[in-house]
Amino acid sequence: MAGRQDNMEKMTSRQQYRNLWHTDLLHTLQADTPYFCFALWCAPCASYLLRKRALYNDMSRYVCCAGYMPCSGRCGESKCPEACLCTEVFCCFGNSVASTRFLLQDEFNIQTTQCDNCIIGFMFCLQQIACIFSIVAMIVGSNEISEASQILSCCADYVYCTVCACMQTQHKVEMDKRDGKFGPQPMAVPPVQQMSRIDQPFPPSVGYPPQPAYAQPPYGYPPPQAQGYPAAGYPPPGYPQYPK
Repeated sequence: MAGRQDNMEKMTSRQQYRNLWHTDLLHTLQADTPYFCFALWCAPCASYLLRKRALYNDMSRYVCCAGYMPCSGRCGESKCPEACLCTEVFCCFGNSVASTRFLLQDEFNIQTTQCDNCIIGFMFCLQQIACIFSIVAMIVGSNEISEASQILSCCADYVYCTVCACMQTQHKVEMDKRDGKFGPQPMAVPPVQQMSRIDQPFPPSVGYPPQPAYAQPPYGYPPPQAQGYPAAGYPPPGYPQYPK
């Protein structure tokens, strides 16, 4: 019960995440076409490599289904993690892809967009409809319903394989971003700053344009005159003169 409660709390907390995937499911084919083809034609191999890379190639950290399933920690992962991971990706492929996704989301606080949720939800709904049609075809025995169920099953399998390939490509692109495969972000070099010292009469004008030195006074102002103290002609006439 405690493990189930923890998983429910994690699912609730994922709704509060604010970061986004580097590429959404609709643009994964454009983001990395070769890897999409690899994930489509060799899906278990891609799932194995992605989970190992998500663990930073440290298989001592491996837990079955990344700790999100009831079987996690009960399959002898610590003794032979590579064999357990191979079994997971071949026997529980869907859970392996979802577990890697949850692992990355919890590490980088990544939310799933509404568009991605719609695509994943459509995949699940199509699988459920195909299953219902297959059950109805078995009960009724109608050839038309049987053919419709087979068509739906083929469509559901095609959508499932395509969406899983998109998800695995999305995970790969996100880890490329994590590992700096896209290069560092360009940053402007800040200017060299100086500090004013006691022996400097004026602080350096860093960040300010130098003030122009006027050889002549601005237009409209009389030129300054050098005069002593008191000025000549002071006091003005009419004031009484006192003996010095």
